[in-house]
Amino acid sequence: QLQAGEAAIGAGVLDAGLQCLRRAIVEADAAGEATLRARTRVALGGALVHAAWGRDEEGAMALHEALAIGQDPAACRELAYVEFLCGRYERALGWLQQATPLALEDSAEQARIATVHGAALSDTAHYTAAISMLHEAEGLAQGAGDSKQVCYALSMLGRALLLRGELEAARNALDRSVALARQGWTAFVPWPQSLQAEVDLACGDLAAASERFEQAFALGCQIDPCWQGIAGRGLGCVAIARGEPRRALEILVDAVERCHRVPDAYLWGKGHALDALCHLAVAQAMPQASAWVHDLQNLASRSGMRELTVRAYLHRQALGDNASGTAARLLAQQIDNPVLHAL
Repeated sequence: QLQAGEAAIGAGVLDAGLQCLRRAIVEADAAGEATLRARTRVALGGALVHAAWGRDEEGAMALHEALAIGQDPAACRELAYVEFLCGRYERALGWLQQATPLALEDSAEQARIATVHGAALSDTAHYTAAISMLHEAEGLAQGAGDSKQVCYALSMLGRALLLRGELEAARNALDRSVALARQGWTAFVPWPQSLQAEVDLACGDLAAASERFEQAFALGCQIDPCWQGIAGRGLGCVAIARGEPRRALEILVDAVERCHRVPDAYLWGKGHALDALCHLAVAQAMPQASAWVHDLQNLASRSGMRELTVRAYLHRQALGDNASGTAARLLAQQIDNPVLHAL
């Protein structure tokens, strides 16, 4: 039942897979074997967290049940991932610290832990440490023969490099991530493809960026609201670059809405989209600009997204608050990002 459930989830047959995993838990409990009881719960919790929209709370319950049976690095790491998505980075790092010593003999699990850790460091603008951690995660995943984890680690590595303006290195990582995703993880393609398109946009290739964002958005509409929001943000930025502020406004408002359509959506994605909306609103002197900047500042500061906090202060400065500009420069000194320093 466990193997059938995991295979069904991997093939995208969610409901049947979840049924198998729930039956596996019942059978494992009847058998009374602690290892299987924990493993089946980790499988169900992971499936609910990664494959089912809005089911993170249910998934977390299964993971906590697994930990009540015995210490399990995968359960700790999946709980860290839940906290990461919600922007609760201190809690995420706490779970990762608990997972790390439990995975010393498992390079595949070490790769997964390092990927979540690197992604959390990137979200909070510790870019040098993030890039180092994600390189390590890629190497561990390669050594373990886990192509999906290589794909995921490369996507997060590419994002960190992109945010720092290292476009050639970012493109290399993201091209590899997309190629791996297309070999057997179609549901993941919109994430690295949207980041690929951001590299195109940064290089001034609007046609290539638009095409990739459109493809990512179309596929995201069949899979995940978070992917829709990230791709939608990109399409809004393309409209800005083409001198179409009204169209950009419509797209970006919709993108921000899609980013929090489910309760367990990726909070950084919403912040990333909201930053683009604030940029447009301030530049066009829109009446909603102040409210959107306030939303971005609240989201970023309460979660510890340091770069987005700086960007919110810069938007506030552009609205006439000079003290916010001073605060932005002080905060930016602590962040290792030349792109942010240039702003």
